[in-house]
Amino acid sequence: MKWTAYPTDVLPLWVAEMDVLLAPAVADTLHRAVAAGDTGYPSGHAYADALAGFAADRWQWDGIAVERTAIVADVMVGIVETLRLLTDPGDVVVVCAPVYPPFYAFVTHADRRVIEAPLTVGGRLDIDALADAFTAARRLSQRPVLLLCNPHNPTGAVHTSSELIAVAALARHHGVRVVSDEIHAPLVLPGAEFVSYLSVPGAEDAFALFSASKGWNLAGLKAALLVAGPEAAADLARLPEEVSHGPSHLGILAHTAAFTHGRTWLDALLAGLGRNRSLLASLVTEHLPQVDMMHPQATYLAWLDCRRLGLHSSNPQNGPGVVSELAGPARMFLDQARVALSSGHVFGTGGAGFVRINYATSHAILHDAVQRMGAAVATTQTR
Repeated sequence: MKWTAYPTDVLPLWVAEMDVLLAPAVADTLHRAVAAGDTGYPSGHAYADALAGFAADRWQWDGIAVERTAIVADVMVGIVETLRLLTDPGDVVVVCAPVYPPFYAFVTHADRRVIEAPLTVGGRLDIDALADAFTAARRLSQRPVLLLCNPHNPTGAVHTSSELIAVAALARHHGVRVVSDEIHAPLVLPGAEFVSYLSVPGAEDAFALFSASKGWNLAGLKAALLVAGPEAAADLARLPEEVSHGPSHLGILAHTAAFTHGRTWLDALLAGLGRNRSLLASLVTEHLPQVDMMHPQATYLAWLDCRRLGLHSSNPQNGPGVVSELAGPARMFLDQARVALSSGHVFGTGGAGFVRINYATSHAILHDAVQRMGAAVATTQTR
């Protein structure tokens, strides 16, 4: 999708796909499966075993019990199915805005209502805002849920243990269940440490979703794992059997190989992303001095504050969540610089005037893109 959605003169730095080749361990696994004709239905729990081993090795966390996992087609499908277990139509789902646009779209399509708990100015979780949102959610619905993004997309913030403990205590106090999207967990960059929400005290009744899709660039090979805390096992047992029919067998094989045998490749990737993060920061300082880059602790996505450029960014025509909608700086950078970015306004409150840029590409493309953007700003401001 990344390189085909726009004309060939556009540099596509929008959707969360990396410009990398498959990890050899993943490619070899897929080649062997296809050569052997192993393209039938999936079975077994090797995927859950692989994630559990990865979590123990990388995060020093041994809280993934295979019997409390379920394979789903992808993280967003898993989120929707979990919301159906925990909430009723019309119930409230709290999100920490600005946040991944499908949180809005999928929740509303599932006939649930969204209430925002805005992040702080620095892009961190705001416990006071969450308390206000939980109070409103309890007033408006019987079974509210917090949909957490950990690490956070688009800011790249990695929530700390103390932040997550505070969230868990607050959620327990208000009777709010928590579902944590942890798809970017393998992509925590040097200088930060990932903490799963399920690992903190008070999160025993929560759910988390994991996948190798972002860390190893496997979005087209559908598979993800829904993991229940010990007090959520009974809820997981009510998951409809048909949900397990969505994941791809080849996807499960690929994700299992990634978590088991793709760790050296991931280490090299993270080192490269760390270098790209530094390069992007220096390029923004040089070519876009009126733009402020939020330093991402995880992901390969950077959140750029373009509000000082003075470009109007209206509210989304269809509400937050329509990923393809462009306004303000993202529209200008596409039209004038031929660089495709994600428009901040579709990420909800606090996103207008921002853009999200994908820096998982070559140094040459990063140089070209930011230089184009700087030239477009200069041209726009001299008119």
